[in-house]
Amino acid sequence: MALLRTASPSDLGPVIESDLVMLRTPQMSDYPAWAELRAQSRDFLMPWEPLWASDELSRASFRRRVRHYLRDLREDVGYALFIFAATTGDLVGGLTLCNVRRGVTQSCTLGYWVGNVIPAAWSLDFVVPLCFLALLVPALEDGPTRIAALAAGIAVVALDSLPMRLSLICAGIVGIVAGLIAEAKRGAP
Repeated sequence: MALLRTASPSDLGPVIESDLVMLRTPQMSDYPAWAELRAQSRDFLMPWEPLWASDELSRASFRRRVRHYLRDLREDVGYALFIFAATTGDLVGGLTLCNVRRGVTQSCTLGYWVGNVIPAAWSLDFVVPLCFLALLVPALEDGPTRIAALAAGIAVVALDSLPMRLSLICAGIVGIVAGLIAEAKRGAP
């Protein structure tokens, strides 16, 4: 029965790990931690979210969410990921990349929520680069593209001290130039 079907291995999306967090696709086994965190953080979250339904924290509501997340993942139009603290494994929030558009103009919408359990020392600056990585990795199909991405990644880290986030613009230029040089060398005899 479809209602009782658990997530198959093909439904399990990316797992992204760092020293600080682990991101992975929500699963039904996450329900107790999700419901507890959302209930505990209700007053903290409500000003930024749509009105909560009366059954917002029910198992059935969570099941509908997970089913929707897995459908979007299979159709490659959205990626919902839960954020876990790497050291404790505790659920601390979630993020969603939705309305994913592929092609000449790759774009998506980013939404996130975090419970009121995030340590004050954490910066959420890591969310945006992780989202770009999730979109970028499938596009790395050939050598020049990989070289461009690697060069831009190294440049953004090396130039991080530039004012007004100029490191991003400079890294983009470095990546484009590196990609063009690699493409020219590939085409040369």
